Amino acid sequence: MDSRNYILRSLSPAEEALIRPHLTAVPLPQRMTFFHSDEPITQVWFIERGGASLINTLPDGNAIEVGTIGNEGLVGTPILLETDRMPCECDMQIPGDGWQMPAQALKSVLHQSDTLRVKLLRFAQAHFAQMAQSAACNRLHTIEERCARWLLMTRDRVGDDFPLTHEYLALMLGVRRAGVTVTANILQNAGLIRHARGHITITDPVGLEEAACDCYRIIRDEFRRLLPQGDSYPGDVP
Repeated sequence: MDSRNYILRSLSPAEEALIRPHLTAVPLPQRMTFFHSDEPITQVWFIERGGASLINTLPDGNAIEVGTIGNEGLVGTPILLETDRMPCECDMQIPGDGWQMPAQALKSVLHQSDTLRVKLLRFAQAHFAQMAQSAACNRLHTIEERCARWLLMTRDRVGDDFPLTHEYLALMLGVRRAGVTVTANILQNAGLIRHARGHITITDPVGLEEAACDCYRIIRDEFRRLLPQGDSYPGDVP
């Protein structure tokens, strides 16, 4: 299947015949909510362009991103594990487009294709590894390191230039907006990014990777190991 989505790109003709009739092309606008915390997930989405965030909001109102999803997989991972909800919300962070599919249809297809089920479970493993690494990163690394990691992961999914406000980046990192502004200025003064009017442009990805913690490399290598095109990562797709 001609697609920027890793799972869809990897489909065999037999797998495509099973899944394509259930796919509907949809726009994915910024801040679209895919599902709320602990509510049934009735649809899944294969992202073509853009990026989504899993947001965990605590009882005191504080919130932080606990995972990201782009064109490497799908939104709605619990469906792969025979459940239908998560204790977090999923929102579109960077606008784009993709394919929507009824969750029940995906369950049916997975029972008909062992190979497709294995591909999707490998994505789920990579996604859970990303969430675990991000949890450690959020606790142990500096704002600059975490910000650089987050920007690189977003670049891998959407390219060097993308819409992003300091307010939204602060939510992703679980810090105050003032801290993000200071960090963005440090990265800009180092020649690694440009930021202005709700947009970020990455000008030196190599330098930005040097500024990031090792978590970026660890997450990238795990996706490369587990995704269908094992030697690739979201940013490697043309």
